[in-house]
Amino acid sequence: MTAHLSGEALSVWEDVAAFWDENYTRDGNQYFKVLQAPAIERFIAEKVSGGAHVKALDLATGNGVVARLIARHPGTTVLATDGADNMLRIAQGHVEDGMNMRFRKVDVTSDHDLAALIADEGEKTFDIVTISMAIMDIATLDPLVRALPKLLAKDGIFVATVLHPVFFTNNATRKIEIDFDPEGNTRVVRSKVIKEYLHVPPFRGWAIPGQPRMQLYFHRPMCELFSTFFKGGLVMDAMEEPAFTEADAREDRREASVNYTQLPAILAWRMRLAA
Repeated sequence: MTAHLSGEALSVWEDVAAFWDENYTRDGNQYFKVLQAPAIERFIAEKVSGGAHVKALDLATGNGVVARLIARHPGTTVLATDGADNMLRIAQGHVEDGMNMRFRKVDVTSDHDLAALIADEGEKTFDIVTISMAIMDIATLDPLVRALPKLLAKDGIFVATVLHPVFFTNNATRKIEIDFDPEGNTRVVRSKVIKEYLHVPPFRGWAIPGQPRMQLYFHRPMCELFSTFFKGGLVMDAMEEPAFTEADAREDRREASVNYTQLPAILAWRMRLAA
């Protein structure tokens, strides 16, 4: 059990919020622009493309980049939440003119916070609930899973993204081999070595090199990750494994994740309540 680490995990984001926002940038990094945003847009299209009023909840909003992506669609109202006060202040400062957005402090590992949110907003209120690139930073998913059936409206969707459990959060190592093709041209072959996957204890690492504190990562194999939500009464109807392409390559950094075009960097999925 890792729930006892929730306080430490959240306190890191209070301390690194300003540094993270400055380096991640207001509009997101390459991971967001190339991988996350397109997947999220595809998953929410059925809700936001018709022009009808849509109510969305963005959990663990960080600097609000996903909340603003949703809020740019006409007719949407977004409640952006985070467990870190400093993150919420930054997200509020990034709101664009004309956006219908509200903000609230919610720790997704707290049954109390989630129950208060449901009491104030009403049950089965949100057409869209998102949590992007945060699940691997969260010590326990149980409170969130218990709350989702009360948060989601009828036919509502839950959309999430994480660093890929197979290729990232299990401490996979990168391997680069350099040889020559039959014509004598240099050839770079990239792979990853996976030594652990099913059981990887929480570990500390850097989201961005140089940040003031290391953050905690909570690896979950895909069977554990998805079954947690299935047991809560959700079913999956879409999943993608976005990867970088040759267009994103960095020749000056052969070890960079953007160069691993055959290995997906993130995992994205959409769920609904079972009928």
